[in-house]
Amino acid sequence: MRHRVAGRHLGRDTAHRLSLYRNLVTDLLKYERITTTEAKAKEIRPMAERIITLGRRGDLHARRQAMKFVFDPGVVKKVFDDLGPRMASRPGGYLRITGLEPRKGDGAKMATIELVDFVDAPPTPRPQRVTAAPSAPARPTAGAAAAAAVAAEIEASAVEAEAEVEVPETVAEVEAAADAVVEEATSEAAAEDSEGSSEA
Repeated sequence: MRHRVAGRHLGRDTAHRLSLYRNLVTDLLKYERITTTEAKAKEIRPMAERIITLGRRGDLHARRQAMKFVFDPGVVKKVFDDLGPRMASRPGGYLRITGLEPRKGDGAKMATIELVDFVDAPPTPRPQRVTAAPSAPARPTAGAAAAAAVAAEIEASAVEAEAEVEVPETVAEVEAAADAVVEEATSEAAAEDSEGSSEA
């Protein structure tokens, strides 16, 4: 049982969890706004605020203490030269956590954590909703298939005859051409049948 055990384990051992926190705090102080899970944001908030408080102090000992935790020396320089003086009149509460939509993959609660005076930047873009792909188009009907076949036949005959034949563009024209072809085939079949019967 975990009675009276503070903090979150986040499914990691101690060394991995500490490296995660140091990475998140370093990125937060570098970019002044990051998006992560709500649990991680709540865990790193006091750590990042402690580093900013060290930046407000500004002495050599505070700088060395910050260097023990933050990975990037450039970020430590930014904290002591920029963030510390910016927060000089604010006695704590340097960060803001704002909830976002749950993550699509596993439904984890997401949040953005940022400096409270981070107002000049554009708002955090919310993730785009993923919708289902559009359904497949309806299968063509038998009439449409016949019309397409007739149009293809007309084009092929025009290429063979090397003559300019107007290819119908509207559905009505294609259907009329298809009816003409069907009538012609029917009449030819009737003529052949009559010839066959007369020979018999």
